[in-house]
Amino acid sequence: MSREFSLYLDAIRFLAALMVVFYHMNMRWLSTDILPLSDHGHAAVMVFFVLSGYVISYIHAKRENTPSEYWASRLSRFYSLAIPVVLVTPLLDLAGAALRPDIYEGWTTHGLAPVRIATSLAWLNEVWTISIMSFSNTPYWSLCYEMWYYIMFAACVFTAGRTRVLLLAGCALIVGPKILLLAPVWAMGVVLHRWQLLQRTPFSIGLALFIASILAFALFQHFRLTDLGSAWMRSLVGEALHHQLTFSRFALTDYLLGLIVAANFVGARAIAPVLLGRVLLPLERPIRWLAGYTFSLYLMHQPLLLFFGAAIDGDPRGPLFFIEVLGAILVTVWLVGSVTEGRRHLLRAWLLARLQSLQGLRWLAARGAR
Repeated sequence: MSREFSLYLDAIRFLAALMVVFYHMNMRWLSTDILPLSDHGHAAVMVFFVLSGYVISYIHAKRENTPSEYWASRLSRFYSLAIPVVLVTPLLDLAGAALRPDIYEGWTTHGLAPVRIATSLAWLNEVWTISIMSFSNTPYWSLCYEMWYYIMFAACVFTAGRTRVLLLAGCALIVGPKILLLAPVWAMGVVLHRWQLLQRTPFSIGLALFIASILAFALFQHFRLTDLGSAWMRSLVGEALHHQLTFSRFALTDYLLGLIVAANFVGARAIAPVLLGRVLLPLERPIRWLAGYTFSLYLMHQPLLLFFGAAIDGDPRGPLFFIEVLGAILVTVWLVGSVTEGRRHLLRAWLLARLQSLQGLRWLAARGAR
């Protein structure tokens, strides 16, 4: 991956996270005016899925080519932040709801708290037709999808033959239709990385794809094709199952959106060293710095939004309340992310040692059995 294309992906990652934040901040108790760029929340998650598939395939090919290295990175990445967020979110919700119960109405629930915590940490919130809220943290759903895509990818690259088939079938039986419906979107990123022909895209074709994909994305959003996909799904599966599909009910048009994003990445990869680098390279340090907090921003912003909205309790008729809440979110993300993201390597090192030790014990056991 070229340095310029890597910078492009980092910039896209941060912008997508910001779009999700604006989507959730478009609340009338926070601002009486509709926020600009606040209708791209679901589309931004599809961008994350394609990008995630690409990055996971890339790092597996370059450095994480053993199960121990792969899982040490994946588990440390998720659990270094997921554990504190899952445990602290219900406390923030209780404190915020005590101050402003009206803004929490319909956005959180505290029933069966131990079950919510357990399913969140086991990534089981969205299996089959259930949808268990991780308290007020709505964006948590996508992590439950993504972790299972990591598991299925690992089954594909680290096993073969009958073992691979059985593992993938087992995953399918556990997760059910919702997570499987959006798996092709994530897999587009893997194909984008592994298809050698796409890596040799000429500059002229890459430029055409880059421009066309931006226009296609704008038209997709302008004509609200995500809502059209939901309507198509409802007509196919009926009202009851459509409701149970929750975040996967847009899958039919999410496939098209995934192709648009993939086309953009193909084009950007072809033109980045020649064209995009002129803009991105001078901004490398701030782009890398911001990208380093993307996961923290994505995973923490919703409970922080509600809590700070309740705690500050300003006037939604002016911009000051919105700025205060957004500023409080960003400062908290920076403080927490500096600890969790900054020290994730310590958890990774510990997990890697444990996993390698376990792998060594299995090898010895296999040798002894012979």
